[in-house]
Amino acid sequence: MLRFFRINNGLIKEIPKDEGALPSMHTEADWIDVNEPDEEERTQLRNLLRTDLPESDDVEEIEASARCFVDQVGIHVHSLFLTQSEGRHKTTTVACILQKDRLVTVREGEIADFRLLRMRARGGQIAADSPAQLLVTMLEHKVENHADILEDLHRQLEEVSHLVLEENETEFDSVIAKLARLEDSNGKIRLCLMDTQRNISFLLRHLTSKQDHSETLREIMRDVDTLMSHTTFLFDKINFLMDSTQGFINIEQNKIIKIFSIASVVFLPPTLVASIYGMNFHIMPELNWSLGYPGALGLMVVSGFAPYWYFKHRGWL
Repeated sequence: MLRFFRINNGLIKEIPKDEGALPSMHTEADWIDVNEPDEEERTQLRNLLRTDLPESDDVEEIEASARCFVDQVGIHVHSLFLTQSEGRHKTTTVACILQKDRLVTVREGEIADFRLLRMRARGGQIAADSPAQLLVTMLEHKVENHADILEDLHRQLEEVSHLVLEENETEFDSVIAKLARLEDSNGKIRLCLMDTQRNISFLLRHLTSKQDHSETLREIMRDVDTLMSHTTFLFDKINFLMDSTQGFINIEQNKIIKIFSIASVVFLPPTLVASIYGMNFHIMPELNWSLGYPGALGLMVVSGFAPYWYFKHRGWL
C-alpha cells in the first residue's frame, strides 16, 4: 500500500489517492509511505528512485554500516519501531530513504507511530518545511511515543509492586508472568532507543547544512539519554520485584515443608508406641493386662501431644 503526503505551507498534508493520477502523485509527493508493497508498487517506486526497494532481510541487518549509509540514491536510515501484537511489544524496522526532494519510508505491517503521524497530518499538526525536517520530526515523535509507553510500563509496574509487597493473597504465578512481559517490553524499548541513538549520530554527521536540524537532533539525543536511564531504573525495579516474588514463594514453600516436618515429628512417638505393642512375642508383661489397650492409646496420645506442645512453646508453630 502506498500513501502520499505533500508539504503545504509548512504542514504535512495527505494527498487523496487517485488511481488515475498515480504517476504524478509519485513525483509530486514529499513523503511516500510504503507498507507491504506488491510487485507493481515496487516497480513504480523502482522507476522513481532508480533503485530497488530494500528487502526485509536487508532492512533487519543489525550492523551499523548496513542500517545507515549514503549512496547515489540518498541517505538511508533503517530505524527500529515498536509494534504491539497479542498484548506483547515487538520491534520492526522501517527503511527511510531521504532524497533532496522526497522522503520514502518502507515498512512491513501497521505501526502505531505511523498511524498517529497520519492522524496528526490530517489535522494539520505536523510541521515541516522539507523532507529532511520530516525525518527528524518522525524520530522526535518516535521518542515521544516511547516515553509514553515507558510511563505506561511504570504504572503497570507500580500495580505489580502493590500486589507483591502489600497484598496478602497474591497469585505469584501471574505476577511472574506480568513481570516477564514488562521486562520484555522494557528491553524492546531500550533496543529501539539504542538504535535511535545510532540513527541520530548518523544524521548529525550528514545533516549539518541546516543548523535547526542539528539542534533538534541534539535535543532528541538528550531525551533518548534520559529515557535510557529510565529503562535502567525499570530494569532494576523489575529485578527487585522478581527477587521479592521468588523470596515470598520460598517462604511459602518453607512454611509447607515446616508443617510436614512437624507433623512427622509429632506422629513419630505414637508410631513407635504402636510398633512396640504390635510385636507378637509370646512373653509380654502387658499382654494380659486388662488396661493395656487403653493405656497404650493414652501413651500414644501423650507422646504425640508432648512434641506438639514443645514446638508451640518455642514459637515454631
